[in-house]
Amino acid sequence: MFAVIRTGGKQYKVATDDVIAVERLDGEPGSTVALDEVLLIADDDTVKAGAPLLPGARVSATVVEQRRAHKIIVFKKKRRKNYRRKKGHRQAETLLRITEISGGS
Repeated sequence: MFAVIRTGGKQYKVATDDVIAVERLDGEPGSTVALDEVLLIADDDTVKAGAPLLPGARVSATVVEQRRAHKIIVFKKKRRKNYRRKKGHRQAETLLRITEISGGS
């Protein structure tokens, strides 16, 4: 069984016991998070798709870790104008372990 969820403006295909990194969600490591924006749930022989969300469907996850992603370098340059800017960015992210997928009606 797997589900397609939406969080942080992105979509993720998840199954039970998967570990995914999503944009930062509130919660301490070890706490439980409920993801309510479920777009699709598929079992071996049935598929339930929402329009756009499945009513009553829920994916439960446990927060494994709060961390920051790898640094991304943003470099801007305009040739022959002596213009150069260098910035770094590290996105805050949450590591989740999917514990349960419960189907909607």
